[in-house]
Amino acid sequence: MRIMKDSRVEWIKEMPTNWDLKKLKYLTTKCERGTAPDYIDDNITAVVNQATFSKGYFDTSNIRFSSKPAETSRGLLKKQDILLASTGGGVLGKTFYFNEDETYVADGHVTIIRTNSSLISKFLYYYFYINFETFNSQMAEGSTNQTELQRDLLCEMPVPLPPLPEQRLIASFLDVKCAEIDALTSDIQQQIDTLEQYKRSVITETVTKGLNPDAKMKDSGIEWVGEIPENWEIMPNKYIMHKEKIICPIYQNEDILSLTMNGVIVRDLDAGGKMPKTFDGYQKIRKGNLLMCLFDIDVTPRCIGIINSNGLTSPAYSQFILHNNATANYYYYYYLMLDFTKELLHMAKNLRHSLTEEQLGAIQVPVPPVGEQKAIADYLDAKCAEIDGIISQKREQISTIEEYKKSLIFEYVTGKKEVPNNE
Repeated sequence: MRIMKDSRVEWIKEMPTNWDLKKLKYLTTKCERGTAPDYIDDNITAVVNQATFSKGYFDTSNIRFSSKPAETSRGLLKKQDILLASTGGGVLGKTFYFNEDETYVADGHVTIIRTNSSLISKFLYYYFYINFETFNSQMAEGSTNQTELQRDLLCEMPVPLPPLPEQRLIASFLDVKCAEIDALTSDIQQQIDTLEQYKRSVITETVTKGLNPDAKMKDSGIEWVGEIPENWEIMPNKYIMHKEKIICPIYQNEDILSLTMNGVIVRDLDAGGKMPKTFDGYQKIRKGNLLMCLFDIDVTPRCIGIINSNGLTSPAYSQFILHNNATANYYYYYYLMLDFTKELLHMAKNLRHSLTEEQLGAIQVPVPPVGEQKAIADYLDAKCAEIDGIISQKREQISTIEEYKKSLIFEYVTGKKEVPNNE
């Protein structure tokens, strides 16, 4: 049994009596925001920036490595440095152990931390890993729109300091254990990805081929559709739906709706994030219609949604009302299929990659009989709900594994558990 003492730090609690506790500023030789290098030539490219954190992890595929930088250059990133996302509610406090070739950090939103000889950088990385929430709650200041990690507060952060041999032992032990955990997480994520692809294929097959596998088929003349049942029609989109825009001049506390990856949802106005100064001039949208984003379709994650409640939304979106020969649910799935592959992107040739109402109206679409449209939509509602339920369970598994990983790291970097001698 280890002899413990009170660390007097809320998130550390007790730690071994032979461990020290020092502020980060005494354990580093570098703790600064990245900036552009002092000079740039054809062989030096600074590309490590906040965008590499956009997926919630450090995306090294976005990095183009430079030739060896000058030692005096601000923003120099070396092997075994630690990168810390310093702004942005989604990734603020995310920490990454950098083990690539020397390059630059060309973004003031990323902090570079380099440890001195008294602290193993990998040990510090693991300590940071469990304190992601601490960064957000105790070391970030700013508006709800732009939280920011304050360097002065970061430098004052207390760090548990075992003897160097024990730091190395803990870091090596956690490398092995975390690799095993990450492999399990990766396997489950691959299962999720496979299920997502399966859902896409079910949607594509059903909205283009229908529910009767024995139906006689004909060529649709639409490249991305191929053959369709013989009793389906083909007509321009303008004959099945039309755009409607009704501006609300004065906002009167109506629900504000947003088009998201999870559908058209009511926005929580108290949750922060980017907000306009006023919702005056927003457009009215009605339950049962389709909502489309016809601009920036190359980068917009989801461009189609079905409106499930009345409210207001940005006038930049386009609301479409279906005609008597069309049902919203069927054409939601049809345009969701096209959104998966950004099939219509080749038609958007301007700088904003946008489509006009006229362009959309001219697109040829399959038109099954209305009863068949409803049957297809009902089938896909049930099938997608089934697949999404399985995906949700697997995401919960990943969440549970991540919590276990954090707990494991916490126990060793704070000395609650000792690395076995046989490790």
